[in-house]
Amino acid sequence: MFKTPPRPMKFQALDLSFKKQQTRKRAPKIASLIILALLFSVFSVYSPLLRFKKLSELASSPLDLVNTYDDINEGEEKWCDLFRGEWVRNPEAPYYTNSTCYGIQEHQNCMKYGRPDSEFLKWRWKPDGCELPIFDPHQFLELVRGKSIAFVGDSVARNHMQSLFCLLSRVLYPQEMSNATDENRQWEYKEYNFKISMFWAPYLVRSGEITGPNNKGRSFVLYLDEFDDWTTKIEGYDYVVISAGHWFFRPAMFYENGRIIGCLYCPQENVPHLTPFFGYQSAFRTALRAINSLKNFKGVTFLRTFAPQHFENGTWDSGGNCLRTRPYKRNEILLADNNLEMYKIQREELRIAREEGRKRGLKFRLFDVTRPMLLRPDGHPSIYGHWPTQTVELPNDCVHWCLPGPIDTWSDFFLELLKRVESEKSVA
Repeated sequence: MFKTPPRPMKFQALDLSFKKQQTRKRAPKIASLIILALLFSVFSVYSPLLRFKKLSELASSPLDLVNTYDDINEGEEKWCDLFRGEWVRNPEAPYYTNSTCYGIQEHQNCMKYGRPDSEFLKWRWKPDGCELPIFDPHQFLELVRGKSIAFVGDSVARNHMQSLFCLLSRVLYPQEMSNATDENRQWEYKEYNFKISMFWAPYLVRSGEITGPNNKGRSFVLYLDEFDDWTTKIEGYDYVVISAGHWFFRPAMFYENGRIIGCLYCPQENVPHLTPFFGYQSAFRTALRAINSLKNFKGVTFLRTFAPQHFENGTWDSGGNCLRTRPYKRNEILLADNNLEMYKIQREELRIAREEGRKRGLKFRLFDVTRPMLLRPDGHPSIYGHWPTQTVELPNDCVHWCLPGPIDTWSDFFLELLKRVESEKSVA
């Protein structure tokens, strides 16, 4: 039996570690290479293990591959790359506090629960070659007057939306139009006829939790080729921000065409054991295909990329923590391993969706927080996040983001991206 995923206000478990895949040695002879290539082309049609080409094979280095996708936003050659740059000091930040914004959940309320340092609040993002304006709530509300935005994803997507609420609270608060216990939530800024919705979809595709006494590890079943319910609700939205990430490291059974095709961290020996990347790429491909299949959808889709976690000296369940108090410089850390693989998957699936969407005039845009947030190990709640009814010690949180905190910069990015989209409409 299966049941729906837990309610959105519930604190979610974090990442699970997994072993790195071993790369195959190349055959020494050209003939062997040709034979292997032919076998790969045949078996990839039938085997889930081989369906997706490992993205790291597309370039000789991670940097080469990232640069390969720098033209992901077609028609944006005239704009500078917002997401390549450094964090620089900003003594004027933050622009709200934990006492001026009521929308901060307890597990993000780092200052309330005694975080002793505040330097992590005093930074802004400086792109190479241009400036990124600080979020202007009046300008944002005027730009979205009469429009609607849907956030689709997990608790980090909700974290993003709550940061936007707090920044807008300098002007006004929205009225909630949904029940506070609903999985999906909706708010309205009536003065601007502007609506924001949150659709809870941590796996993006149809999924459910496996029930029973043997499911102590909270295993899930993912129907990788089936659209989730949110796809029936977004057709009237002007902007959709889609994201997902950390849930894909949980134990899972993978289904396609109504049958099991593999699993992740499962004890069964007679089921193919797949990697988190297989489920991740399949889910994004299905979710973006769902958007392209909507007959009445005319909006713009932003794929918000994976926000790296920053556990050090252990994983989430072995005492790992994130206690740094300042950002990295970009030469101090490399986008690598799990973070790099998931980032490449998202950019590749966005490229495929954009090419398909072009046939209907649909727009897909890159919302790249991966590179900037890789440099912010100082912005997580760590031990300074609690629930009012918390009775047991929770793992250190190095996945979500303090409010206020570095995640507020996502609204700087979002406003600039929206201005670019609207400027394209004016010249079309």
